[in-house]
Amino acid sequence: MGMESKFIWSDGKLVEYEKATVHMLTAALHYGAAVFEGIRAYKTDKGAAVFRLKEHSERLIKSAEIFGFRDMPFTPEDVSNAIKETVKANGFDECYIRPLLYLTGGAWNLNLDAGRAALMIAVWQWSNYLGEESLAKGIRANISSFTRHHPNVSMTKAKIAGNYVNSILAKTESVRLGFEEAIMLDPQGYIAECTGENLFLVKKGRIFTPSTAPVLEGITRESIAIIANDLGYEVVEAPVSRDQLYNADEVFVCGTAAEVIGLCEIDFRKIGDGKSGRVTREIQNVYHDAIRGKVKKYEEWCNYVG
Repeated sequence: MGMESKFIWSDGKLVEYEKATVHMLTAALHYGAAVFEGIRAYKTDKGAAVFRLKEHSERLIKSAEIFGFRDMPFTPEDVSNAIKETVKANGFDECYIRPLLYLTGGAWNLNLDAGRAALMIAVWQWSNYLGEESLAKGIRANISSFTRHHPNVSMTKAKIAGNYVNSILAKTESVRLGFEEAIMLDPQGYIAECTGENLFLVKKGRIFTPSTAPVLEGITRESIAIIANDLGYEVVEAPVSRDQLYNADEVFVCGTAAEVIGLCEIDFRKIGDGKSGRVTREIQNVYHDAIRGKVKKYEEWCNYVG
């Protein structure tokens, strides 16, 4: 993946890509003491538009507060403005956006209050996370041997960098086993989420998704639920067992990077007819139009850079 750009935003100013570095003795590098967001900007008829920028910027700051940062030097509005400035400076019409709010300036005693929060924002050109072919055919997944975080072990509502070691372990295992994605169970044995996506299943025309208690409350997840409701589907939040996935008519996952992708197979069991189902494709099509400003009722989700 090419992640190069002209400029990266670093603590209040744009710096050349090559100069956007941190010291090896930055505490966040050693302890995962950082929070981040994954955001996308898309090409529209009105130029580049950042999808749900306000919500992502608010969640970044909220993640930092949940993690325990105090006296934040940045507001959600600061983050949004810096993101738009960075996208514009790099001249991208479609890109991935990665703001990272990290612990710097000490804190080797494992105390957040001994350091300070710093912010960097990178953007780079981006193609489909799981491949163009997967949009139509779906992907293969398995139930991971790794359990998702217990809500009292780590903060599951914050995008904390260190939390994603859990995802790395699960995703690496699944890919080595020949799958494209891992599905993780919560500590009670119910479906939680994938390594970077929320999950939905379709059964007899109704859409089910796991409770938010053990998972990240995805912004794409919320968008998909709104789209599904507007299309006339009932979306039910409830505990989901692994065998309910096997018996589903359709299963799909969603996230900023993955967008909306069907699961054609789980644990060597074909789901539905073994490809992205009708409901998945319907929601997928509306979502792809919405992120490019083509659906009037969702245009407020698009924050134009120009």
